[in-house]
Amino acid sequence: MGSNSVLGGTRRHFLRNSLAVGAIALPLSSLTQAATPARADDALPESIRALKPVASQVVPISNQERASRVARAQQLMGTHGIDVVFIGAGSSLTYFTGMHWWNSERLTGVLLPRSGDPVYVTPEFERGRTLEQIKLGNDVRGWQEDEDPYALVAKVIRDMGHATGTIGMEETVPFFRAKGIMDALPQARVVDARPVTAGCRRVKSAAELALMKLANANTLAVYEAVWKALKPGMTEQDISGLIAMAYARTGLPGDASVNIGKYTASPHGSDQPQHLVEGTPIIFDGGCRAGGYTSDITRTVVLGQPSDDIRRIFDIVLQAQTAALKTARPGVTMESVDAAARKVISDAGYGPDYRYFSHRLGHGIGIDMHEWDYLVRGNKHVLEPGMTFSDEPGIYIPDKFGVRLEDILYVTEDGAALMTPQSPSIDQPFG
Repeated sequence: MGSNSVLGGTRRHFLRNSLAVGAIALPLSSLTQAATPARADDALPESIRALKPVASQVVPISNQERASRVARAQQLMGTHGIDVVFIGAGSSLTYFTGMHWWNSERLTGVLLPRSGDPVYVTPEFERGRTLEQIKLGNDVRGWQEDEDPYALVAKVIRDMGHATGTIGMEETVPFFRAKGIMDALPQARVVDARPVTAGCRRVKSAAELALMKLANANTLAVYEAVWKALKPGMTEQDISGLIAMAYARTGLPGDASVNIGKYTASPHGSDQPQHLVEGTPIIFDGGCRAGGYTSDITRTVVLGQPSDDIRRIFDIVLQAQTAALKTARPGVTMESVDAAARKVISDAGYGPDYRYFSHRLGHGIGIDMHEWDYLVRGNKHVLEPGMTFSDEPGIYIPDKFGVRLEDILYVTEDGAALMTPQSPSIDQPFG
């Protein structure tokens, strides 16, 4: 359920910087300072020590696939009457070009014409780094610090023959930047480029699905290792530290929010101090990255024996997740998948609507943890093979506890599947 979004949000979690793990392990800083790898290993819980590196299994997206993405974008531009698309720093820039760039006051981006090769615009002093990163083309136009980058963008578009054409603006471009381009091209018409960017990114290729499956499988392995290492009295900081150590062990960067007891009753948890007590639920929610693609898994676990109430709520949530999975298939509306899970929860007495299941069923996922589209009431878009979503129903009982289960669903040619096995029970959450 992590909430970093294609629309510019950041993951809402309350991890603190401490990586101490109570009395069962040394702080991570101590591990890195250990004299030998063997000594560092000895400081880890056995279940985390048993994790294996998986980074070597990452197969990067090929240049051929990136070229096909640009070709698809150009096809969609023709369909929607867009002559040029401007894409600034962010995940769509990475998706189409391979560049990893941050948004700042200095303009860097790519202009994709309806036909022809992409043109990159960047500060002149960044030319070398731009050429180093881009996977397609080599046409880089630089601007000096005392020059107007928007005038350069306008010149490139004029040279393309589209000074009075339709310019698509990638939807996460900051307003000040979009306005700068619009002011420099007063005769052009500027429109939302989402039909192009989302039109390409929402359906995943086999290579993208493989990276996402690797990331999700790794997250599930990390969660299981951490669950086995839990001890009474641990804080949420301690558990977050275990998760960080576990991900470091696998070689794929990741993190998770952790909430304990009554704080699990809030979907995004709390920053209040928390301590692990046997019999109370713990929720892990987060993911890692493989080749730039992210996972997002939530598991509800208990140290020791769960109460009958927790068992009952867990089983309802599991049934709701399964109902959504069985409903999803090509041609079905996105709101129907949400409705299937919500009906199970309401029929069990935890309705109506958002009373206890207080959020939508799921979000799209890929390079961004939250991207197109959303499994939510009112979304009448239909599912297509290759689309990917979180399937994450939950029941949250204020001041008591909450249960959420999240796995990533992908649409197949004749149905849907999850990238990771469902959590079968609260007693054996990893089977």
